[in-house]
Amino acid sequence: MSWKVVALLLSIGLVDTALAGWRGETGLEGRFFLEEPLDPRQAGSGWSQHLSGEYYTSWDGGGQSFTFQPFVRLDQNDQERTHLDVREAVWIYVGDDWELRAGIDRVFWGSTEVLHLVDILNQTDYLEDPDGEEKLGQPLLKYSVVRDWGTLDAYWLPWFRERPFPGVEGRLRTQPRVDTAQARYTSNLKQHYPSVALRWSKTLANWDLGLAHFHGTSREPRFTLGLDAGGKLVLVPNYDIIDQTSIDVQMVSGAWLWKLEALRRSGGGMSHLATTGGFEYTAVGFADSSADLGLLMEWMWDGRGNSATTAFNHDIFAGLRWSANDAAGSEILGGVVWDWENGSRIYSLEANRRLGEDWKLSLRMRAWSHLAPADPAFAFRQDDYLEARLIRYF
Repeated sequence: MSWKVVALLLSIGLVDTALAGWRGETGLEGRFFLEEPLDPRQAGSGWSQHLSGEYYTSWDGGGQSFTFQPFVRLDQNDQERTHLDVREAVWIYVGDDWELRAGIDRVFWGSTEVLHLVDILNQTDYLEDPDGEEKLGQPLLKYSVVRDWGTLDAYWLPWFRERPFPGVEGRLRTQPRVDTAQARYTSNLKQHYPSVALRWSKTLANWDLGLAHFHGTSREPRFTLGLDAGGKLVLVPNYDIIDQTSIDVQMVSGAWLWKLEALRRSGGGMSHLATTGGFEYTAVGFADSSADLGLLMEWMWDGRGNSATTAFNHDIFAGLRWSANDAAGSEILGGVVWDWENGSRIYSLEANRRLGEDWKLSLRMRAWSHLAPADPAFAFRQDDYLEARLIRYF
């Protein structure tokens, strides 16, 4: 029986996993687009499936451990979205007041909801979703020391991973498409140029603080126009060597959660400042119920303006988060991102609920409106979609 057949059977609950010591999930996803694509080569609605797992073992009284997390996606329409990745394959050694990690890992920096501005170590898995939530595994060596004055993390990243993009048939892609085969680098070492980073973090009462500096290849490509092998116009990704100094702050005060991320980045012939921040206010026991209702607001600003490599360059986000606090973990998050300069809007709605102990149903909606031609999201103006995902845990 092939691994593709096993994945399909797992997703519909006909086979129990025989992989002792493992845990994981598999899911069947349908993405339904409401309009025809801009490019006739692009496919319409379709199905995909993912399979991921985690193997964990420890020894030496818990002082050493190893974690392995593979991930695979099979997509009906886009062969580029059918991909395999190792999210984690990391050995950890824990000392009295220090820790060493070596292998492939995922590291998250930051605090905000919409734009993870300072989160730079791992490459975005753009094939999963352009919202930047999913990350590829990153080869690294990390040494951490814990002292009264805080935690200091030092990173060495010997290998750079390019950002993957949808293929010719894929939806939620740029117009024209990104031709990853023509990727260009500032350094002659290309993917072999090593990156380094240093981060200090500390919790002070109800404050969480982080200061970091990164030097290496930018995870965000800068695009220039080119031609593919067939003479069609494409976007060529350019990866610059950059320096980025950043700060991230989170503060809890009663029902309020305040967040801030800011950076200064130089490289590629220019330097700029960028910031994002805001708050989340949670009404516990909303309307005399067991549910909580949260109000979220954030602003996003990038000093590069319309030359930014992100669509969130002068935007405001407003949203609501409803949590039922029930056994099924029912939750709904909805909101809108509004560009205060050109009026472009992005609408989002997500809902999740567990179905028993082993199943979960997730629904998602994305829509774009009033998109200005200069907005980076203009390519998605006919890509409004609904998505349903049924996940089984094992």
